[in-house]
Amino acid sequence: MIEKYDRATEQTEKHDRATPQADTTASTAAPSASHDAFLRDFDTMGGFGATGHGGVDRQAASEADNEQRRWFQGLLEGRGFTVEYDRIGNQFGLLELVPGAPYVLIGSHMDSQPTAGKYDGAYGVLAAAHAAFRIADEAAAGAVEGAKYNVAVVNWFNEEGSRFVPSMMGSSVYTGVLPLEAALAVRDKAGISVEEALRPTGFLGEGAGPVAALCAEIHIEQGRLLENAGTTIGLVTATWAASKYRVVVRGEQAHSGATVMEDRKDALYGASLLVVFARELTDRFPGKLHTAVGQLDVYPNSPVVVASEVTLLLDLRCDDEAILAEANALLDARFAEIEAKADVEIERTLSHSWDVNPYQPDGVELARSVAEELGLSNGEIMTVAGHDSTNMKELVPTVMLFVPSVDGISHNEGEYTEPGDLVAGLDVLTGVVRRLVRGELS
Repeated sequence: MIEKYDRATEQTEKHDRATPQADTTASTAAPSASHDAFLRDFDTMGGFGATGHGGVDRQAASEADNEQRRWFQGLLEGRGFTVEYDRIGNQFGLLELVPGAPYVLIGSHMDSQPTAGKYDGAYGVLAAAHAAFRIADEAAAGAVEGAKYNVAVVNWFNEEGSRFVPSMMGSSVYTGVLPLEAALAVRDKAGISVEEALRPTGFLGEGAGPVAALCAEIHIEQGRLLENAGTTIGLVTATWAASKYRVVVRGEQAHSGATVMEDRKDALYGASLLVVFARELTDRFPGKLHTAVGQLDVYPNSPVVVASEVTLLLDLRCDDEAILAEANALLDARFAEIEAKADVEIERTLSHSWDVNPYQPDGVELARSVAEELGLSNGEIMTVAGHDSTNMKELVPTVMLFVPSVDGISHNEGEYTEPGDLVAGLDVLTGVVRRLVRGELS
């Protein structure tokens, strides 16, 4: 198991992935034509919704998202794949190897945060496509033997949840976690619903998508454990436990200048106390607990009015369920203290929660075997972030892979993964898909 990052013991020398590692097959030989093609397509993909500092803004069903979906459809169809969309806008590129058989679903998402890096999610979709292209070429050459399943490359809709809440929407609908009608009715801040945003694009299908038998996803780590350990491939064993709250702090609207301080019921003050407490709560569990307030809506949000209502989204994550339970209890007690101190009322709803949730061990071992055959360094790792595979592993056996993120930067225009690691991950994913197609996990 790769050890969790500890800033106090940070390595003094960064692992240099600009120079390929000596222990990897991908790095000891000249890049293949397929690697070059993948990197060219990745550069092209990064142009859709490109920002001024090397990132992308490609929120779900935005024009930039629609443009890259059209480009990706053309890329898949140009290689002989059939492209379909399901009832929530998930995009599938289908390769039929065994007529009538279910599919190995491989992919991730191409939508992004408002100001994001170009690797998060999008790398996993394009790597899946190029892995499938290799399988298709091998099948055309008669080199695919014993196939039991077909292959479906998937670009999940609205994984990020930046425009439409909740995140992982497409895979949630596909797996039955979220009702279709509820997802289509979700509205963004401009009042546009998911259905209204998707309907004019042509990306809103009528079916439920291809039937999955197995699943695989590759993603950038979004942390720095792999980089610090000098490891190329992360074998994801489980997700961290999490508690996610929707909190509404209610006070009383008042004049920001004239109202005397003791008469104020300032909702923003109460919300601020909660934000600070959530951050300071992590100090009680060093290196174990992650907390964040990622969204804050203030009403009436006027410069001369004391806020009467603040809505915020708060999440706690931990790899230890006992610690998470203790943190939740401390948070609950703090809610009552803030209500008294700020003279406000707090309504909180536990919108999502899950325990430490493992991936299938056989899938971890399959991926380990592929990485070792390729001579690539690898290690077990947990994922703190949620991914579409988090939903899929509850439906079918699923393999989740990571490649390193330089400096652990993510959800940021500075996000970066070295090309050598990108193509190494592509090679591992391809090997995993070959085995899944033969039914090795089923």
